[in-house]
Amino acid sequence: MTLSLSNRDHEMLRGDHGPATKMAMSILVRMAEVAGAKELLSISGAHIDSTVYIGDAGLELAERLAGLGAKVSVPTTLNVSGLDEHHWREWAVPSEWARQAYRQMVAYQSMGTIPTWTCAPYQLETKPSFGQQIAWGESNAIVFANSVIGARTERYPDLFDICCAITGRAPAIGLHLTENRAGQILFRLVDVPASLQARDDFYPVLGNLLGKLSLDKIPVIEGMAATPSEDHLKALGAGAASSGGVALFHMIGVTPEALTLESAFQGRHPVKTIDVTMDVLRESRRELTHTDSNELHMVVLGSPHFSLAEFAQLAPLIRGKKKHPAVKFLVTSSRAMTQLAGKAGFLDDLEAFGAQLTVDTCILTSPMLPAEIKYLMTNSAKFAYYSPGLLGKQISFGSLEDCVRSAVAGRILREESAWES
Repeated sequence: MTLSLSNRDHEMLRGDHGPATKMAMSILVRMAEVAGAKELLSISGAHIDSTVYIGDAGLELAERLAGLGAKVSVPTTLNVSGLDEHHWREWAVPSEWARQAYRQMVAYQSMGTIPTWTCAPYQLETKPSFGQQIAWGESNAIVFANSVIGARTERYPDLFDICCAITGRAPAIGLHLTENRAGQILFRLVDVPASLQARDDFYPVLGNLLGKLSLDKIPVIEGMAATPSEDHLKALGAGAASSGGVALFHMIGVTPEALTLESAFQGRHPVKTIDVTMDVLRESRRELTHTDSNELHMVVLGSPHFSLAEFAQLAPLIRGKKKHPAVKFLVTSSRAMTQLAGKAGFLDDLEAFGAQLTVDTCILTSPMLPAEIKYLMTNSAKFAYYSPGLLGKQISFGSLEDCVRSAVAGRILREESAWES
């Protein structure tokens, strides 16, 4: 199949727009050919996941592009860096690693990007709108953009995302195209109480299940008896994009391309139907805890980054309380959300509770944790899924309220009654 290029595409490929653009376009064209694209399409924005320092190769490419004078051609936000620029010394981050991570931050900022440093760009004013073509990296951001907003992006890998941002183009493949956005697997909620669906821990559990059973297919959820918030959908999508490769889900009557079952499937029949019972959900919940111990060294919240609404939800739970002195309590968020939380007075509650806050980075991608911290607790399916492999830690999963109660008690406490019906 021959890839059709516009006149401007040919100009970029020849080097008429500079060596950095030529390099980016040559990579883009080759990748588009491999993917079987017929043409390229114009994008209105990008989100760069290759900002995290994970080794010399990523740093070398970033600095090479920057050295060639690369500039992004569309509004471009940046994913988490490997470094909380102002507070990394409070943790176990090696100084040489921090120096390399900072070099990578500088390289990407020099390209005219917006230094958002967040895995949740959909929380910002720069978020896309329904139907916009974008090129986003970061799995949880991709699934949120496609599913909750109705923007259109493929699952763009590190290093390729910046090529799209520089050229303003992307391959016309996959989820950019309407016909590829139809649901494939139907998940029917069967006798799942509305009271459980209203809880914050229901959505990561459901997301973990969707990812495991859907893999890279498009799940459609039917039978919701509660109206989920954006943070609920964030948690669901992040879980599904971790245990599986879900880049788009539909929820009947909730997400914008699923007003009806027929519209979610674009008139087609599901390839499979799965009944989601309480037994199935309980098993998914059990999978998110990787230890039998009730020991607790640290609570980690904000994977993906904490929103302003989550700060508001946490504040009354911790107000007037103190965490156990042997337990660390960490919230990770973006600069933007942290500033808003400060103005609202929520950071005062965190400080009084004894919590710590880190911005710009992610505990999963930064060597922050000292070796003596072994037992963690979280309310995130994404963090629970990745922690054993990436961090080598023992993880327990619970609701936001469970996490607070456990931090105060100094051991794992979970409210089980809601899951026993």
